[in-house]
Amino acid sequence: MSPFEVLAEPNRRRILDLLRVSERPVGELVRELEVSQPAVSKHLRVLREAGLVDVRPEAQLRLYRVKVEPLRALDEWLEPYRKLWSESLDDLERHLDEMPDEPKRRR
Repeated sequence: MSPFEVLAEPNRRRILDLLRVSERPVGELVRELEVSQPAVSKHLRVLREAGLVDVRPEAQLRLYRVKVEPLRALDEWLEPYRKLWSESLDDLERHLDEMPDEPKRRR
């Protein structure tokens, strides 16, 4: 499964959002997400298989954390689209600035 397919699922994105702040054990993710433990474990397995999260043992816990490198690849892929969006917004701003009869709005 590609990272885009993996991240299409909202609970997986929520898990990444939580792990972005700090590494966490499954139980904490279950409490935060209010999703069953088996469902969270399944999502974590999918995220791990896609290379988006890593797990490390600590005493009796397994702590999950975000792996940054695969997200960098996604970010690089999105960059041209961000540029396209930015250029479109710049064009819109120029158009609005050139409108003669409309009072200019503060940004």
